Amino acid sequence: MKIEFTGRHVEVTPAIRSHVENNFKKIEHVFNDPSTSAHVIIDVERSRHIGEVVLHWRDHTLTARVTDKDMYQALTRAIEKLEKQALKLKKKIIDGKQNSRKERAAAEEAEPAMETRAEAPRIILAQKYEVKPMTPEEAALRLAENSDQFIVFRDAETDRIGVLYKRKDGHFGLIEP
Repeated sequence: MKIEFTGRHVEVTPAIRSHVENNFKKIEHVFNDPSTSAHVIIDVERSRHIGEVVLHWRDHTLTARVTDKDMYQALTRAIEKLEKQALKLKKKIIDGKQNSRKERAAAEEAEPAMETRAEAPRIILAQKYEVKPMTPEEAALRLAENSDQFIVFRDAETDRIGVLYKRKDGHFGLIEP
């Protein structure tokens, strides 16, 4: 683990460095990735000692900031906060992987059951038409007058049912049995 130190209004002493490194060694088992890096920021404002630790671990950034009268205590508590955050994050990652396996297995089991329950298509809106005897030309005139997309009619010459519909190109199509 790489640790960088920044001191604001205070010098970072070797004692502070060794204190932080010893605390990180205690929780090294949590951050078992060699690419993990930490940035420790030490700040003093009047009688307040602020210890802030920013940790880059895997694809996550964990941050802890503690204010105390003693710098060593502030840094120790900040590292403890980071440990709690890391453990919570690790648990979330592990649970997420385990749950995704369970959900995938449940989905694979449920797929055959879903195929057997396939619903038949429903008719949403049904309209009744009065089928009048007329020629296809008369049906075209009546369809041009309406905003309807089709008209059902009985051909006056053959006495058969026909459907005349509007095409996208502006012309009419005729369906005959």
